[in-house]
Amino acid sequence: MTELVVKRIYEPVSDNDGQRVLVDRLWPRGMKKEKAHLDLWLKDVAPSDDLRHWFGHDPERWVEFQKRYRAELDDRQEALAELRALMGKGKVTLLYSAHDEAHNNAVVLAAYLRET
Repeated sequence: MTELVVKRIYEPVSDNDGQRVLVDRLWPRGMKKEKAHLDLWLKDVAPSDDLRHWFGHDPERWVEFQKRYRAELDDRQEALAELRALMGKGKVTLLYSAHDEAHNNAVVLAAYLRET
């Protein structure tokens, strides 16, 4: 299987990143497009605005957030197909902007992609 990595967009770009895909709905604060070195910005795989606001990066809501986000992903197979096509070509790095490295949508998305 293709290597799938999760990384904060604010971390330095690496030659080892492969395809760099931003999976947030909003553009990362303070990040210039040239510095992001994106291959793709896939807003359609990000959590809905309602879910994002409800979660608010509250670790106590993490388990429920994962369930709700996975349900949203089940309904976004077209957008996921674009991501899977990239994965078929080699390494993909999922980029996110949240401060919390353990509780964010990219972590859930990566697990979802590995399982399906």
